[in-house]
Amino acid sequence: MKMMYPKNGKVILHIDANAFYASVETAHDHTLKDKPLAIAGNPKERRGIVVTCNYIARKRGVYAPMPLWEAKRKCPELVVIKPNFPLYRQMSKNMFDYLVTISPLLEPASIDEGYLDITNCAELGSPLDIAKSIQQHLIQTLQIPVSIGIAPNKFLAKTASDMQKPLGITVLRKRDVQTVLWPKAVEEMHGIGKKTAEKLNAIKIVTIGDLAKAAPGLLKQTLGIKGEVMKERAWGQDDRQVNPDRQSQFKSIGNSTTLSQNAVDEHEVLPILNKLSRSVSSRMKAKKVVSKTIQLTIRYSDFKTITRSQTISKAISEPNDLFHYSAVLFQKHWNGEPIRLLGVAALQVSHHVQEEEQLDLFTYGEQAKKEPLYKAVESLREKYGDNIIQSGLKKQRGKKER
Repeated sequence: MKMMYPKNGKVILHIDANAFYASVETAHDHTLKDKPLAIAGNPKERRGIVVTCNYIARKRGVYAPMPLWEAKRKCPELVVIKPNFPLYRQMSKNMFDYLVTISPLLEPASIDEGYLDITNCAELGSPLDIAKSIQQHLIQTLQIPVSIGIAPNKFLAKTASDMQKPLGITVLRKRDVQTVLWPKAVEEMHGIGKKTAEKLNAIKIVTIGDLAKAAPGLLKQTLGIKGEVMKERAWGQDDRQVNPDRQSQFKSIGNSTTLSQNAVDEHEVLPILNKLSRSVSSRMKAKKVVSKTIQLTIRYSDFKTITRSQTISKAISEPNDLFHYSAVLFQKHWNGEPIRLLGVAALQVSHHVQEEEQLDLFTYGEQAKKEPLYKAVESLREKYGDNIIQSGLKKQRGKKER
């Protein structure tokens, strides 16, 4: 069996759950199995955008992100369910808890996909045997279909898993790159978005093969250092290791809400930011993580969306701190136009213990003094409601009252 594994290289699987949210809902309610299903918000709350849909709905012209009214026009019998994120997170945990039993070298890339290094798993069978076993186990135990890419590196494994959906298993070797990948349009390459593709098309790079053969200097001039990386990927080269710690190092925790009515006054916005901050704080504490970078998302009534962040000197997780910095970001960056959506996120979270070790005596003393206050405030709010204590903020100069 070891002969089926490379002597010096790696064998990487990319496991990608198919239509994950819809699959979880179907696993939870088997009556949905043969029905076109979309996950979307409540139209009455103006969240009428399809988040994802199952493959039955996709065959009838429904896709994400499609306005819900259009999806229903294309597929009148469409079943629409509001997102149930706690359920999705639990299913994701169940999936990854199983995958790590195959190999400890597991790197979750998002809630529904991850990389698994099986280079040292020859005793479990061939790479294809392992992939089939994973696929069958997840269907039988969790009712979650997955597509799996098998390759010598992460880039090719991710590319391979996208080739056959749903329930596909694809092997992609470096020697296949020129025949399989090079004829494809450059925008089909993993890691290249619409804007990057437009820049490449403008310099006559249309296919992945064109990218592979392009002059390094031209790519660097057009895309910066990313151009060099993209050229390597076009040749099937990727030396990134599967890193089990990567998720905890770079994961973000956030929450957002679409407003039932456009907000035009900061006095409407601040309580919403406060509520979002408390939600984010609760999840951070449950995971025992902290962050030094807070991000605010504002989507205006014309759907223009901006994200602004601030990095601070000390790591935080308390709701009052999250609220303070999100409010400061709001007052600094809001252009005064009507707001449709607000979001608060903690970026690049890290474990609380790691940050505690980095605190100096002065910072520790300051935080220790605040801790009883935070706990008292939270206790009062839990007992008497959110409005029992309001945080004070200086009004931005020059801002007209509405």
